[in-house]
Amino acid sequence: MSAPVYPGAPNQPPYPMSQPGGAPYPVPPGYGDPSQAPPPGFNMGYSGQPAVMYQPGPVGPAPGPVGPAPGPEYGGPPRGISPAPGVPADPVGVPPGLEYLTQIDQILIHQKVELLEAFIGIETNNEYEIKNSLGQKIYNAKEKNDCCTRNCCGSLRSFQMKIKDNMDREVIRLIRPFRCSCCPCWLQEMEVQAPPGTTIGYVKEDWHFYLPKFSIQGANKETLMRLEGPCFACNCCGDVNFELKGKDGDTPIGRISKQWSGLLKEVFTDTDNFGIQFPLDLDVKMKALLLGACFLIDFMFFEKSGETKDCSSVFS
Repeated sequence: MSAPVYPGAPNQPPYPMSQPGGAPYPVPPGYGDPSQAPPPGFNMGYSGQPAVMYQPGPVGPAPGPVGPAPGPEYGGPPRGISPAPGVPADPVGVPPGLEYLTQIDQILIHQKVELLEAFIGIETNNEYEIKNSLGQKIYNAKEKNDCCTRNCCGSLRSFQMKIKDNMDREVIRLIRPFRCSCCPCWLQEMEVQAPPGTTIGYVKEDWHFYLPKFSIQGANKETLMRLEGPCFACNCCGDVNFELKGKDGDTPIGRISKQWSGLLKEVFTDTDNFGIQFPLDLDVKMKALLLGACFLIDFMFFEKSGETKDCSSVFS
């Protein structure tokens, strides 16, 4: 029997028949036999990491002649960004811009080095990059206040911190009022808004004789989770862990870790690295509150303001 010919093309040569060994066409050199499975242990090139969703890679119009165009407001056209497969475009109960947090259980926070602050000693606004476990930036956070407040009030200073996504849209706002550390009746706190203008909860310091303790509270100031740190937040060649526990204060469910940044950075700058771990199915608003708790802990225990920051405690 002659080889089949594609209908309607009488002058076209026939398709090649199966070769010995079962391959439907000649195998080019270097590709191997397609009928054979890869040997055991063959590296397919996959890292085993979960799929990266659309948040780390901003998609938008090309920069104009005078710079990039500002990001669209929430509720406007998505500019080509589509949700990841299997993830609803607008998850119920999730503040706009925080959809990506529903898919991760770990956050890394890296404080940027400010050269002016490192060499001259003038306190500048802190700026941070918030990344996923793959090291991809998902948000950017920047402190906002005036020079007098920063340099006169030091680590006790009040501020607002704007957290923006990769489209330069503000998705979280942190508000810290001024609190004196000498009075147990006037303890530290942080208000968390998402989106800006809508309060989703608070992070409040709980008075304790020697342990740093915090309550993670909802919008109505009901306690939902608790944080507990070590007696002395000593960052001497090791991490400092603040354990995240349930409402009862007994069941550990995560942690906030101040990570060792290296001798030079620790001694000569106040640049800090943090890691936050939490359950994957934790409410996304609680994840945003843990971001606020991390920044409050940074300012309370690891922000250098002209004095040494080797060891801090509830007494300092």
